[in-house]
Amino acid sequence: MTLSIADIRAAAERVRGRIVRTPSIESPAVTQACGTRVSLKLDNLQATGAFKERGAANRLSLLTAREREAGVIAMSAGNHAQAVARHATLLGIASTIVMPRFTPSTKVARTEGFGARVVLHGDTLAEAAAHAHHLARTEGLTFIHPYDDPAVIAGQGTLALEMLEDVPDIDALIFPTGGGGMVTGCAVAARALRPGMPVFGVEVEGYQAMRQRLAGQPVQVGGPTVAEGIAVRDVGSLPLEMLKRLGVEILVVPEHAVEQAIALLAEGAKVVAEGAGAAGVAALLTHPDRFAGLHVGTVVCGGNIDSRALSNVLLRQLLRDGRILRLTFDIPDRPGMLAQIAARISEIGGNVIEVQHQQLFGAPTVQSTELHLMIEVRDRAQGEAMIAALEAGDFGVRRT
Repeated sequence: MTLSIADIRAAAERVRGRIVRTPSIESPAVTQACGTRVSLKLDNLQATGAFKERGAANRLSLLTAREREAGVIAMSAGNHAQAVARHATLLGIASTIVMPRFTPSTKVARTEGFGARVVLHGDTLAEAAAHAHHLARTEGLTFIHPYDDPAVIAGQGTLALEMLEDVPDIDALIFPTGGGGMVTGCAVAARALRPGMPVFGVEVEGYQAMRQRLAGQPVQVGGPTVAEGIAVRDVGSLPLEMLKRLGVEILVVPEHAVEQAIALLAEGAKVVAEGAGAAGVAALLTHPDRFAGLHVGTVVCGGNIDSRALSNVLLRQLLRDGRILRLTFDIPDRPGMLAQIAARISEIGGNVIEVQHQQLFGAPTVQSTELHLMIEVRDRAQGEAMIAALEAGDFGVRRT
């Protein structure tokens, strides 16, 4: 099976007006942090918050009259579910989405909100997928695969088509890689429009399934990751075949780089990205030497990150950057000590955002007390100056 630029151009015509032609922007903050010029394709601005609408819209538009009447089914715990549900409803097609039982209720509610019948089954994605295929056979439904389908891949390729039309001077492209549908479609478009331009996929350390398959290695994946949208064990057969033929290299990034990229996009570019959506920027932060002096294009392919997870990522990054300090003080248990410490912190411009005063259990004697402070500072240099000033005041401070 082959896929050509003609297929991707045809897909672009089919989905025109049904998806958002998202902008490609340059962010000075991202460019500065990555050390090279970066353009971001903001597909987190799609109606469902992710690029998956492209492939779903194209695949559904190719259904026969009989397939439309019977309905469609998909398996997904995230963005593909909502994409299929939305575009099926827009076309008047009944849709069923099988999701694992552990799927957060917000994702279930969103998918139902787009008009789908949601079936919760199994404790894993594999179990949910098996049940979806069973329902497809027994109910005569058409299965819409998230990445191992030429029409879906062609739809995802419209992303690169748009980006290279809008930003023609890009030197290299990077795409987050899970099952391989997006990077494959985009690589086909890029090879046709800009022969010789390097195209990269990117995976997180715990889920290097595509890199391992391309290298002929056994797949070993697992562990928690904030980039759950690309945390797959099974890659698509068609993407695997085509990526081999196209010579696409897969870059690997550590988990902390994904968190750093999410924070950079939120704080620097004012863009909300889920873990998978930030993986392209994470690759630039992890492999700066590979892209020095180039104009690199990458996609923020999704923005569906849980609010609590986003909050935790931002706070963890503030800690890594030294803009939040956690300090513990062993101080005499006498009036005025907390006020003295607070005054010294205020003099240097720090902001105390959390106080924990432990008199009963943490202190070594009844004549002393343990004080825990979380302090916000401008940058690492200001934090170091603050610690030095507190140590000079004989406050017995230590980092925690």
